[in-house]
Amino acid sequence: MNGIICVNKPKDWTSFDVVAKFRGIARTKKCGHTGTLDPMATGVLPILVGNATKLSSLIPDSDKMYRAGFQLGVTTDTLDVTGTVLSTQPVEVSRLQMEEVLDSFRGTISQVPPMYSAVQVNGRRLYDLARKGQIVDRPARTVTIYRLTLLNFDPETGKGELEVFCSKGTYIRSLIDDVGKALGCGGILTSLIRCKANGFTLDDCLTLEECQILADAGELEARVCCADQVLQEFPALRLNRVQGEKFRHGVKLDLNRLRLPKERQGNLRVYDETGMFLGLARCDENAGELVIVKLLAAWPEVKKE
Repeated sequence: MNGIICVNKPKDWTSFDVVAKFRGIARTKKCGHTGTLDPMATGVLPILVGNATKLSSLIPDSDKMYRAGFQLGVTTDTLDVTGTVLSTQPVEVSRLQMEEVLDSFRGTISQVPPMYSAVQVNGRRLYDLARKGQIVDRPARTVTIYRLTLLNFDPETGKGELEVFCSKGTYIRSLIDDVGKALGCGGILTSLIRCKANGFTLDDCLTLEECQILADAGELEARVCCADQVLQEFPALRLNRVQGEKFRHGVKLDLNRLRLPKERQGNLRVYDETGMFLGLARCDENAGELVIVKLLAAWPEVKKE
């Protein structure tokens, strides 16, 4: 079994928990994921299986979409509903005020990662420091909020839900916290669903229970996608039969003999004449050769380009 299968991560599971469970379901040791989700979150979690794990460090950064529940008038140490309450206060925010504040968070913004996060500062995970009661300065990062939609909001309770389409590295907890600060009442994340990541949506996902049923019926492998699905940002290169055989054996190919795509900077997805995904390569313009980045030619999947 080689490729990617998308799991709808259950609430209160870590991403590692899901990988460990799927490893048992699929009866394979080689499993990984494309990016962590907080334990409280649910939704799209692509699982890399078999040889696809070789691509974990090569998958391009992808934009993501979330549905985020929030509660105004409360702050916690984790910036979400799982943390220790630090303050509460009445909420007097209208829907119009909420919309006006959200407008200032659309586009490119600066964001400070929360203390309870996996970001490293001076070689130490922030959540390890936070659990010891330590708070350290965290460098702000630039993220992009492409779309920020208020799906619903109750001015009486201060509860609502947002749809967020954002760049990789965006912390939704920090976004809610910053919105709460801008409104002068504080706010926390109460629920989070990742609706889209790495080109997959919730419609593409299976629950772990469904994975187990399919595995028991011997049908799980049929639901595994070829790993090139998370590499669509890279241009495609089709080789002829002779070139494909050489590529499979690790031979560098003459660029002048290839039908290279117009965009040839960075990594290229390489296919043989049948449409089978062989791996990733890059153009060494100085040497005039196609250099293998990652060879996956033994895969059985056929993906027509």
